[in-house]
Amino acid sequence: MQEIVDRGTIGLRARVAELAADPNAKAVAVGVATVALVPLVLPLLKPVLKATIKTGVTLFERTKSSIAETGELIADIAAEARAEAQIEAQKRATIQGSLPTSKATVTDG
Repeated sequence: MQEIVDRGTIGLRARVAELAADPNAKAVAVGVATVALVPLVLPLLKPVLKATIKTGVTLFERTKSSIAETGELIADIAAEARAEAQIEAQKRATIQGSLPTSKATVTDG
């Protein structure tokens, strides 16, 4: 009956090895280490995080501005195209209006 092991007689190394093999124990250890280390590491990472967020905000604003400028450019091009199309339509109407219409004569016979 050596399968039943009294945990009080297991050495520290054996206990650590047993816990290291257990996936749940690993998750708990990582969680505890994270909670313990975040207050120590966060002040060191704050300038890096702040710079990263600042860069992201700057890029977002530039992108937003570029998209707005592109939209205005497309709107200007569309307005010019509409104006040119109207001018061409008016020219065609003027030309068609000034052409003499031919009347066919019908004879009864």
